[in-house]
Order: sequence, then structure tokens, then C-alpha cells
Amino acid sequence: MKIVLGSTSPFRRALLEKLQLDFSCDTPDIDETPLPNETVEAMVCRLALAKARAVGEHHPRSLIIGCDQSAVLQGEILTKPGNFDTAMKQLKAASGQKVVFQTGLCLLNSATGHHQLACVPYTVEFRQLSERLIANYLKKEQPYNCAGSFKSEALGIALFRRFEGEDPNALIGLPLIKLVEFLDNEDISILD
Repeated sequence: MKIVLGSTSPFRRALLEKLQLDFSCDTPDIDETPLPNETVEAMVCRLALAKARAVGEHHPRSLIIGCDQSAVLQGEILTKPGNFDTAMKQLKAASGQKVVFQTGLCLLNSATGHHQLACVPYTVEFRQLSERLIANYLKKEQPYNCAGSFKSEALGIALFRRFEGEDPNALIGLPLIKLVEFLDNEDISILD
């Protein structure tokens, strides 16, 4: 079966390439508006499934990978900042705090309609960050398209005290450990 990543994220693509699978990418076109009183965990799972289903409409007899991720700081969802000022506010608020990333992962068999779904958490604990350090980081990295205003796979690593979680790939947006399990369930073995 064809494997299709329902994302155009270069970060997710690079992660999936680690598994040395042949795959293509397609853009899911869905409404990502949170539902009233929806938990973050429920939202990322719902959106991961919706993305997989949207892409699956164009790829019959394929395995579709859908993902969605949100970062949460003290109960508030952190969005992609888009600019320096918003990123500065986010990182100042995160200084000395823990940010929990919830990543929804779906593997949809578009031939059968069967799907597997999980939410994989990953926690980042920030160091105490001075305004000067934050400003220097933002000027060098410009992570304005990243939820939480940082890139852990680059200079953002200097912002953290520690990580907590089962799969560090979840932080970047594609939990590979869980994906390998889902693929095994579809008789796709990475090492066979």
C-alpha cells in the first residue's frame, strides 16, 4: 500500500524519512477551529483523524498519516506567534515553566476505513530566560511559524532545562514510536 503523509511540514517529512519508507505528501484542507469545551487531547486527535480522512479521499487503498499538535502552557494553548512581539511574550511566559505538547497521530487505511488514533504528550521544561537571551534567540532563529516560539531541533535547545516523554520525535510533531506500532498493525514492518 502507498503511504501518504497528510502534512506539508518539512519537520514531519524529515522525521518520516528516518524510517526509510517510500511515501508522498499531501495537504489536508480542514477547519481546525477548536470545538467548545474540547480538551486539547481530544482536539488534536479529532484533527489528526480529520486530516487523514481529508487526504484519504484523494488516495484510495493507501495508509494515510494524519497529525496535529498543540502546545499548552498553564492551561492556555500556545499558537504559532507569527512575529517577534508575540514570540517574546510567549517565551517570557514560558520562562521557568513547563510546556506540554500534545500530538495527535492517526494512521488511516483508506481502503478499509479502519483507523488507529493516539495522543502522545511531551513536556519541555524551560530554563529561567532573561529578556536579552530571548531576544537574541528570536533574532537568530526566527521561530515565528512554530507553536511555542521555538525549534527544539536547532538553537531552541539552549532554552530548556529538560525534556519529559516517551518519544522525543513527538515534540517535533510526528511520534515515530507510536507510528511504527500502527504500521506493524497494518503489516508494514520497518525492519523486514
